Amino acid sequence: MDLRQLRVFVEVTRQGSFTRAAERLHIAQPAVSISIRKLEEELELTLLNRQEKRVTLTAEGENLLVHAERILDNCAAAESEMAELRDLTHGEVRIGIPPMMSSYYFPLIIQEFCDRYPGLKLSVNGEGAARIKRMISKGEIDMGVIATQKAPEGLECQHFLREEIVACVPSDHPLAERESISQSEFLQEPLILFKDGYYMRELMDDLLEESDLKPKVVFETNLFSLVRSLIKQRLGISTFLRMVVSGDSELAAVSFDPPLYLDLLIAWKTERYLSRANRAFIDFLLERTEG
Repeated sequence: MDLRQLRVFVEVTRQGSFTRAAERLHIAQPAVSISIRKLEEELELTLLNRQEKRVTLTAEGENLLVHAERILDNCAAAESEMAELRDLTHGEVRIGIPPMMSSYYFPLIIQEFCDRYPGLKLSVNGEGAARIKRMISKGEIDMGVIATQKAPEGLECQHFLREEIVACVPSDHPLAERESISQSEFLQEPLILFKDGYYMRELMDDLLEESDLKPKVVFETNLFSLVRSLIKQRLGISTFLRMVVSGDSELAAVSFDPPLYLDLLIAWKTERYLSRANRAFIDFLLERTEG
């Protein structure tokens, strides 16, 4: 039993005639007769009463008609939904974005993407880079923004942005007027650190591992907005992406010497099927970044 046989069967019952069904289906009348006969032989049931002027359903045929119409309706709905997906008028993108990036880089990206594809649903999960990698691997999200020099095992990545990492200090801090500072100078200041699992913490751990200094860590948190506020309150200093500090008159961004940069990648699980909606987001992100 296949869809073609079911379509022929349903059309015969609607028309009450093999000839009229053939005309509606744009096939030869003998092909209609053969399709019905094969269907009956396969099911080992008589589905139609073949009268001189009109074809009617048997009791068995009435039962099959209920299922056949439901199957054909579901197939039509599936074809329609697939067509919408091809045209990017339906679908969902599940992405993980670290809080700092979701607040300072992605709002405009998201707005413009939704304007271009109003039928797509965009779901954003704000987590640290380590958590995002685990969520991608488990299939909890389709893709995510991570910071790394190379693709982690099990993930495919596409680089889309390089941003400078700066020391963030109060605007009236003695270091605020400097064009750059060394890493050792930075580590001698009271420090506010991000918690494990965030790329800024990974950077800080690398700096500390390379230094003989014992830094004074005054506070740890995973809330970057709280870090900004505490810097303004002069509790300590920290590291941020330059885009986070730019435009804030109460904070100053000071480059490191040598300068530090963060490479940001959009990542997804290796060999995992990416829907057209997900591909559209990746393409849009790369296009927007290049622009």
